[in-house]
This record gives sequence, structure tokens and C-alpha cells, in this order.
Amino acid sequence: MSSDLLFEIGCEEIPATMLTRALAELPGLVETRLAGARLAHGGVRVLGTPRRLAMIVDQLADRQPDLNEEIVGPPAGAAFAADGTLTKAGQGFAAKNGVDPAALTRREVAGKKGQYVVAVRSVAGQDTRGLLPELLADVARSITWQKSQRWGWSETTFVRPVQWLVALFGGEIVPLTWAGLTAGRESRGHRFLHNQPVEISSAAAYVDALAKVHVIVDPEARRARVRDELARLERETGLRVRPDEPLLGEVIHLGEYPVGICGEFDPAFLEVPEEIIVAEMRTHQRYFAMEDRDGPRAGKLAHKFATMMATIVKDPAVVQRGNAFVIASRLSDAKFFFSEDKKKSFEQWNDKLAKVVFQAKLGDRAKTIGHKIARLETLVEALAQSAEVDAAAARRAARFCKSDLASSVVGEFPELQGVMGRHYAGYFGEAERVGVAIDEHYWPKGQGAAPPATAEGALVAIADRLDTLVGCFATGLQPTGSADPLGLRRAAIGVLGIMLDRGDRRERWPYNLDSMIEASASTYGDAIAIDPAGLDQLREFFRTRLRGLLVEQGIDAQAVDVAIGIGASNPSDVRVRAGHLANVPPDVRAAFKRIANILDDAKAKGIAPAHGIDINLFISKDGAEARLWEAYRSRRDRLEDGLSKRQYDECFKVLAEIGPDVAAFFDKGGVMVMDPDPKLRDNRLALLNEIHRPFMKIGDFRKLGGAS
Repeated sequence: MSSDLLFEIGCEEIPATMLTRALAELPGLVETRLAGARLAHGGVRVLGTPRRLAMIVDQLADRQPDLNEEIVGPPAGAAFAADGTLTKAGQGFAAKNGVDPAALTRREVAGKKGQYVVAVRSVAGQDTRGLLPELLADVARSITWQKSQRWGWSETTFVRPVQWLVALFGGEIVPLTWAGLTAGRESRGHRFLHNQPVEISSAAAYVDALAKVHVIVDPEARRARVRDELARLERETGLRVRPDEPLLGEVIHLGEYPVGICGEFDPAFLEVPEEIIVAEMRTHQRYFAMEDRDGPRAGKLAHKFATMMATIVKDPAVVQRGNAFVIASRLSDAKFFFSEDKKKSFEQWNDKLAKVVFQAKLGDRAKTIGHKIARLETLVEALAQSAEVDAAAARRAARFCKSDLASSVVGEFPELQGVMGRHYAGYFGEAERVGVAIDEHYWPKGQGAAPPATAEGALVAIADRLDTLVGCFATGLQPTGSADPLGLRRAAIGVLGIMLDRGDRRERWPYNLDSMIEASASTYGDAIAIDPAGLDQLREFFRTRLRGLLVEQGIDAQAVDVAIGIGASNPSDVRVRAGHLANVPPDVRAAFKRIANILDDAKAKGIAPAHGIDINLFISKDGAEARLWEAYRSRRDRLEDGLSKRQYDECFKVLAEIGPDVAAFFDKGGVMVMDPDPKLRDNRLALLNEIHRPFMKIGDFRKLGGAS
């Protein structure tokens, strides 16, 4: 038999970010506790609002199953004395597992040598109703919060003071006492719209019972309601609400019954860059920005906004005026900050940043932002020589890419770094490419985010991250374990993401990661002692990150390993090679393996192929050697063209076509590669090496699964 379980913890308002985290972690916590209690169920559903956390367990078993298990203990020689009595080790094993010492047996155990002590423990299943009070209290105690508090004289800690508990199993109250409260069946309605107890008859009735008292307890239902309210405001205003999923995810946890209201601000504030206005609205007020839907201003920020109230509004005009008053004050500050910033210059801000410490462990001659900017200018100038970029714009962007960090607007809104740099670049008369590159050098802003769209932005973005990585690895600041306080993993993934993107575009670009690491290291000069071992660790760090990225993209892990094994300095080429290596035909693998194995065997014996192929040393003009050479020679241009264009499937076709000649060479041609005559031997090895070498630029096919 089974019944549904409901457990609700009612409390004072939980901050939205904490509620989001708790809702994400609670299902796993409940599943773990139920599994530990050996209680079968049909699924766990977690619900919550700022004033409550709740879980519903469907079809929870009424009783634990009986437990019968074998427990393997110490070796029999350690558990039993020579006279057959139990030693202290044997007695301790029996006591620990709650079994009668007389019930211990000794026998051989699979996977182990000799005899071991074995105990059979039988535990009768308990009634679920008796287990639930402690289980639910344990769940409540185990929810992790960034900050917890105590209240009154209680030693209980929770995110906010607990006000009520509801615990029902099959419609009956669970006798639970926790946080100084006894669970019942009375929940609470909306704080303003129905501030009264609400009786809950069962888990199945929970959601509907609260909905009747203006509490939407299901976060996804609240999300749908917020979307509906935003759509209503769009219809009423003729404007469009800008999509903002992160803000939506926060807003749904700010109230139990969202109601949309549209407000507005003075159009004169639109003179300020719209990113500042949007940041003010969403960061401080949780407002959704609205934009014109049609006409010449389509997509431009409108002087209206959408916000969610947590209750039904009796007089919307009053609420609109209040919100307008608050946002006017905020935007006045923003306008002042922007106005003051325009009185400065990039050079003044660079002077201010020159002595700000970027990384103290880099030493007095390399530790400041000023030092970093100088290195970036040097590195970008060097890299720009081999890239298809506006070198002057890239150098200028490198010089000013950090300048806006000293601005008042970025000081107030750090998330606008780069964005404001682009605006200020335009105001200070810099070329558009400079401003765009300043903005884009922070891209991608997270794994999966868009990479820089311009070559100049990509170049400065790579240089910035490489400078940090090289400096940190050269001075022993590598990440350890899961800790990465300097964000070096994120920086490496950013570099790889940009290189993959630029490589796919097939532009003239400094693809070689190893050479860029060396170029970055050279910009430090003698300011720090560069540890070569640290740079080797950095290269391996990149290879590990690249492997993870490509496997996450769905490429076969073994194919990725083979591709990286040949070289990882060109991430884009690694991805292309790995994709093709995952689909190498079996006959191609077989032909490659035969050639590679005999070359490895010769190398192991200290025998090197001849430097060139002498066709006059072939047994005959139409023999197996000559036929193999001609088959390869006639296709060599196709092979080289395929390699240069990354058309590796075409390369596989070449090897497949000469496969019969490879087989004839080894099987039917009467050719002894390791001939006693060194000239013949080395010439035949040279022939095989000539065929082997270009395919090794793709990967060692022998390391692929399924190779014959």
C-alpha cells in the first residue's frame, strides 16, 4: 500500500536567490533521505513561495521492506582464534552489525582470497508513519542556506523564522515537532488577500486549496502567470517587453501572487545610454525594460517599464506614481554619473588604474593594471601582424580596454564594464572598431555565450585572458582541485571558445595556441621569472579544457583523445579532426595499422628509414613496391589538398583506395620489409614512412576503438 505525503514549512519571507537554490537542491535531498530509509515512492515534487517550502511525495510506501543482507567482515584468521573462539576483532564486527556472535560464519568470498567472516543481518521493515517524524525533521534541518538565523530562545536554525508546519500522510497528520512547532493541517493564505489559516485535507488538495486563497505555490505556474501578465501589459501599451530570463527567474520568487503594472519615467532620461537605464531598473527595482515594437524606433528602449506587484492592486495609478518617483531618483543618479564621466578621458582613467594591483604575487614590476595594459598593448601588436585585423584599432582597444573600470557608472554597475567603454570610446572620438573591441574583449561572458564578433575584439579578448593565465601559471597560481578563485578555468575556456569560433570562420588568424603562450610570456620580460614547467602545465591545462569542451559538444571521447594526442595548438583543427576520426572506416584503420606497426618495430630496433625513396631499389618496375609507390604518388596531391582544406574524409578515401596495394605489399608481393640488405630495408621503410607521415597529421588510427 502507498499514500501521498505533504510537508510544508511556513516561514517569513525567503530571499529570492536563496529560494531558487533551495528549490533546486531539495528534490535530491528528499530522494536521498527516502532511499536511506528504504521507502519506495512514485516521485518527489518540490513547491515553494517566499513564505513557504513544500514537498509532495507521490505514492510513498506505507512500510519499509524487510532487510536481509550479507555483511563481509575481516579475514577468518583475524576474527577467530586458534581454538575457534572469537577474537576482539570478531566480537567488534558482530556488535557493530547487531548480530549474534554465534551466527557468524566463515567462507570464501568472491573477489577475495581465503576465508572471511560473514554475518547475515535481518531487519524487519518499520511502518512509514513511525519513521516520518524524524525523517521530515532531518530534511528540514539539512536544507543548506547561504545564511541562517535563530529566533526567540530556540537553538533551531533556518533561513527565516518558521511560523507553521503542515505534515500529512494519506490525509492524516504526521506527529512531527520541529522548531518549537507541532505540525498540523493548517497552512496560511496570501499575507494581504487572505491572511487566515487554510485547512489542507490531503497532498492532492494542497495546490488547489492555496490557489483559492491567492497563493500560487508552484514556481512554474507563477512563471506562466508572470508571462501572461507581461503579455497583457504589451497588449495594453503596444510596446514589447524585452526578454530577460534571469530577471524572470528572480521575479517569480518575489511574491505569491504576481500582478503586472506598467510604469514610466521622464523621456529625457533616454539621453543616457540605455544599458545604464536597464541596469538601474533591473538591478535596483526588478523592472522589465520595454521597447518600441514598430516604426522607426522599433527595438529602441521606451520610457516605460513593467513590474510585478505581489498582490492585487486597488488603485494602479497610485502604484505607478510611486514607482515612477523611485525610478526617477535612480535615473537621476545614473545621469549624473554619466555626465561626470564624460568630463574625464581614457588616459585619466588609465592613470588612476596604473597603480591598482591586479595580482600582487606577480611582483612589483608586473602586478598592477598599468603593467597589464602595457603587456596587452605589446602582445596585441605582435599578434596583429599575423591576423587579418585592423592593427591600429586593436592596439588602441588594448590600451583602453580596462579604462572604464575607473568610471563612476561601472563603479555603480560592474556588469556594464566594456559596454560603457564602448560608449565612452565613441564620445571621446575613438574609431567605432575601437569601442566595439573594448566591449567585446569581455566576451564570451560565460561558457556557451557569444564570442567576439569582430577580429579586433577577439584578439584583445584572447590577449587579456592569456596574460592572466601565463602570469598565474608562471608564478605557481594554478587552480587546485575544485578551487579556482582567479577564474582561470573560465579564462581558458574563453580563449578556446574564441579560437574555435575564429578557426571555423577560416580567417587568417594566429591559430597556434602554443606560440601565443610564448608570445604572452615574452611580454613579461624580466619582470618575473617564467617557470617553463609552469607553461607546460598551462598547455596541459588548455588540452584538458579543450577535451571537455569537445566531448560536451557530442564528439566521441576516444576520437578527441586521438586528435589531441597529435597536437592541440589549433583547437578548431582538433575539433574537425576529432569529428572525422570518430568515423574512420575499418579498412582505413587496418591499412594504417599495418604500416604504423612495422615502422614502430623498426624504430624500437634503432632502424631509421632512408631519407628518400630510390625507385631503382624496387625489386621490379611492376612489383608490389612499385605498384604501392605509384598508387600513393598518383594520389599524393589529393591527399595534401585534403589536409590543407581539412577535408579529412577525402584523405581516408585515398588510404582506402591504396589499401589493396598495401595488402599486396605485405601479403602477396614477396616483399620483406626488414630485409637483411640495409639499403633495401631502409628504402622500403622510407616508402612506408612516406605514406604514414601525412595520416599521422590527422591522428594515430590504432588508438581508435574497433581498429583491426
